[in-house]
Parts: sequence; C-alpha cells; structure tokens
Amino acid sequence: MASRQGLTRLTGTGSGNCGQGDCPNVYRDETDGGFVVQGDLCEAFQPPAGEALVKIPEHVLREAIRALGW
Repeated sequence: MASRQGLTRLTGTGSGNCGQGDCPNVYRDETDGGFVVQGDLCEAFQPPAGEALVKIPEHVLREAIRALGW
C-alpha cells in the first residue's frame, strides 16, 4: 500500500459519509504542488502508459477549490 505522506487531503474531511480515504477525494502534493485525484476508474479512452483516468463528482472538485481558497 502506498503512503499518503506528503499529501494534503483537500476533500472528504467534513461531515460527509466518506471513511478514511475510501471515496472520491482530491489531495495536494506538497512536493511539487500538483494534485492527486482518487475516484472511480473511468474507461472512456485508453490514456498513455503511466497515466490513468478517474471520475469524481463535481462536488468533490468544488470542495477542493474552496479548501484552497480559490
């Protein structure tokens, strides 16, 4: 199992019905400022090697934007 060290969880920290990382979430990578997205596997098309497609609800993105103060 991969470590979440170095990631700041932006979503799913409120009073929602999510457990500890078992639903769609957005994380901020403190190393490079990028984002890590956790969601349901999406097979809309085949991405390049080393990449994956995930699908997350709109409300999760909105929560991440609010957490960043954007």
